[in-house]
Order: sequence, then structure tokens, then C-alpha cells
Amino acid sequence: MKHITFGDKSLLIGDAAADALLKYAAFLATAARGDTVEVHAISSDGDEVTASFLFGPGATVMAETSHTQLPEPDNSAAIAYMEQAQKRFNVVSLAVPDDDPTVTAYDDAYGLDEAR
Repeated sequence: MKHITFGDKSLLIGDAAADALLKYAAFLATAARGDTVEVHAISSDGDEVTASFLFGPGATVMAETSHTQLPEPDNSAAIAYMEQAQKRFNVVSLAVPDDDPTVTAYDDAYGLDEAR
């Protein structure tokens, strides 16, 4: 289990869910997107809770290992959601294939071959 710290709150969630949250938060920040994710967690007073995270480009989240013997809350649905969302929102590459005849080569466009 890991402590997830978000703002001034720290919650315990399973390792896989913590890793998925960090990966998803980084993905959303890179893609300049936002989303909400709900996970099952254990609060600092030991209660089972459902935590809602709002992730976006400015969100800061941290995961820290813990040595608790408590059973991990089930977050398989949240993990599956985050994995599917990354596939759905995947940023399309803007790269142009090398064999595209409509694209002028960089050297040709700027006369660099002639200067050599």
C-alpha cells in the first residue's frame, strides 16, 4: 500500500492504484487535459472512503510507500478506467511520413544544399 498525498490530504491505496494515479496524472498534464477519478481508499483515521481526484496540468500528487498490514481497497475499476482513458485521449503524432511527396525537404526548402 502507498500513501497518496494530494493537497493537504494523505490516503492509503494499493500500489497498483497509486502507480496508475501517478501515471494518469502525468499523462493528463502532458496532454493539457483534465479529468476526475474516484478511488477507494483508507483515510488517515482508518475509515474506508471514496476519494475523488481532479487532475489537470497543474495538479500535484505524490505517492509514498507505507508499511501497513491493512488489506488494499479494490480499485480495479478505477485502474481500468485510467488505462482506457489514456488510450481514448492518446495524442496523435504530428509526424509526417518520410515518403510523403507533398512535404518539401528541410534542406530544399531553405536552400541548404546549394550553400554546401
